[in-house]
Amino acid sequence: MGTLANFVSQVVLTGFTAGAAILIIESQLKNLLGIALPKADSFLHSLADLSGHLASTNLYALGTGLFTLAVAIIIKKWLPRWPNMIIALVAGSILAQILIAKGGVIQLIGPVKGSLPPPSLPDFQFANLALLAPKAFAVAILGLIQSIGIARSIAIKSNQQIDPNQEFIGQGLSNIVGSFFSSYAGAGSFTRSGLNYESGAKTPLAVIFASLLLMVIVLLIAPLIAYLPMPAMAAVIVLVGYSLIDFRFSRTVLKASKRQGTVLLITFFSTLFLDLEYAVYIGVFFSLVFYLQRTSQPNVAVMAPDPAEPNRTFTYVVRKQLLECPQLKVVRIDGSIFFGSIHHIAAEIRQLEEEDDFKHLLVVATGINFIDVPGSEWLVQEFKYWNEKGGGLYFSGLKLNAQDILIKGGFKATIGEGHFYTSKEEAIADIFQKLDPAICHSCKTRIFLECSQQPGL
Repeated sequence: MGTLANFVSQVVLTGFTAGAAILIIESQLKNLLGIALPKADSFLHSLADLSGHLASTNLYALGTGLFTLAVAIIIKKWLPRWPNMIIALVAGSILAQILIAKGGVIQLIGPVKGSLPPPSLPDFQFANLALLAPKAFAVAILGLIQSIGIARSIAIKSNQQIDPNQEFIGQGLSNIVGSFFSSYAGAGSFTRSGLNYESGAKTPLAVIFASLLLMVIVLLIAPLIAYLPMPAMAAVIVLVGYSLIDFRFSRTVLKASKRQGTVLLITFFSTLFLDLEYAVYIGVFFSLVFYLQRTSQPNVAVMAPDPAEPNRTFTYVVRKQLLECPQLKVVRIDGSIFFGSIHHIAAEIRQLEEEDDFKHLLVVATGINFIDVPGSEWLVQEFKYWNEKGGGLYFSGLKLNAQDILIKGGFKATIGEGHFYTSKEEAIADIFQKLDPAICHSCKTRIFLECSQQPGL
């Protein structure tokens, strides 16, 4: 199933990550401002609640948060190898205690229970397994999508390669083991992963050390965590969320491609206004829609030899006004011939036929990578159509791997080996013998080398 992760493009991940980062930042604003608000059920609802209570901002909390944020940024800029977030938290905690001593009101994290989850044995009764299976499958899929999305977004920044199958196995094993220790279903976390990356983590050992240190903290240092101010923690999380947004790549996508930019924006806003897992689905869906739209409309370009070039190189007619043969049309198809592209290619060829009444069609097939069964059936129909018209359909440079279905399905045998050539020059030399000599005799264009063999007007 890891191969499914390949359909989650970098554009989707960037939009998803940016949206998740905004959600992370937004979730901490109330703590940064020191405003007590109930948990909202949506992004807009939360912003509305926050904007309606701005007058209640706790300046002591805001000052502590901004001070923590400033310390973290300064340390990161001037002392990049130092643990800027830990230093900022300590600095913010000291400032908070000073302000509290002077009568300021700042919310602290409060007491943390200093114990580890107890071992437990899952209930293996079949009735319970059948009841939980559908929901467990949904939780597993959501966790895997989220984890792969996080892993790929971090891998893009760190120039690393990930193995989605290994990620699936690792997460599955961790959840199986965790179920014997009172754990709930675990998956990747944007906040934790982003903090790990920003702190300089390089290997999965960072997570193991973090887990071991967390156990020590829970058992021995839990009382000290109670003194951490919520605004300082919020400031650190806001900084982590901001660092997850890839501004450079987003600007490049929006500038370079309207379709990819649309996918990025759709994924971004879906992340803000819908559930996270749906945002990924929607992003992937629109990526595939635009991909199929593009591949279903391959470029069908008319070509002709350019007499200005030393070897009379074939050039696209739209780029340079070139003369064409009245009997033989040369077109290049840049894309696969499959069920989704047949209609477009056929329409383009019919349009060319309406503009110029030619009887022979040479397809420069070097840009064709794949032909499926419906595409092969259509080629046979076209072959018969051009034969009935008194001409022919020919191919040059068609890759061997693109001929697999043509050969296995007997389509190439129906069309005939003599209609497939290795190069344009070979094809034209042979097709020229099949052209109407009377038309060639009165032709004024004479664009092919073989035309010089015909008597003049």
